[in-house]
Amino acid sequence: MNLHSRPVGEFFETSNVTLLSISQATAATFSDLFIGLAFLCFIGVGSKRVACPVNGEIIGCEGDLLVFPPGSIVTLENRPVLNATYRAEGVYFTQDLLNSVFPEQNPRSAPPGIQIIRAEPQQPGVILDIIRDTLLATDLPPAIRRHRLLEPLIWLRHLGVRLPAQADHQPMIRLRRLLETDLSHPWRASEVADHFAMSEATLRRWLGRSEQGFSKILQNTRLEKGLSLLQTTGLPVSQIALECGFKTQSHFSDSFRKRFGIQPRAIRIADE
Repeated sequence: MNLHSRPVGEFFETSNVTLLSISQATAATFSDLFIGLAFLCFIGVGSKRVACPVNGEIIGCEGDLLVFPPGSIVTLENRPVLNATYRAEGVYFTQDLLNSVFPEQNPRSAPPGIQIIRAEPQQPGVILDIIRDTLLATDLPPAIRRHRLLEPLIWLRHLGVRLPAQADHQPMIRLRRLLETDLSHPWRASEVADHFAMSEATLRRWLGRSEQGFSKILQNTRLEKGLSLLQTTGLPVSQIALECGFKTQSHFSDSFRKRFGIQPRAIRIADE
């Protein structure tokens, strides 16, 4: 089965790995996207520009693999080609799987930033094939599946990729993980403070270490989830709005355009 022939919205998932198809009809730049888990982006059609504070501007083209460490905050641009939608395959790895292959990084080591594996000569498509074949083999015992899903990470380490441990203690990571359990829920700072067994004032000071307040983190989490659903599913925009915690489609569309500079429909329908 060719992954690029899969319909939008179909994906494969285990407790450790998620594989999904990404498509985008109109070029757009997305600033300050938060990537909580280690993320592999295999570019199929078009190109991707990433502004990395560590490694500078990186441009990935067809066949290339971009590797995003957990906890990354990035600005990126997906670029369709003439008469063709941008397409990629995205893979998320949980931290416990990464910890089996990548040793804990020395605290004094420089962060690796976004890394790229070129189509030539390194052939990262082999890594995608391993992931795809393993997830498609639904009859595998869980222990064997886990063992096989370590192989792509071993390949990455062999190719020089570094993936540091996720900073699970960071306030924004812990908060976003809680919010993502149900983005349609009307979250309040007091409720979140109770969850973390702290006062609301302590919560706000705690989040101050992330240089973002509760309301902004909640809004960004909702909009970034909306962007992901637009790129990876065929759900109606109205349903996406509700699932992400917006009362109306127009509120979602206005907030989306304010944050990303384009309307939600432009993710799926190319500009005339």
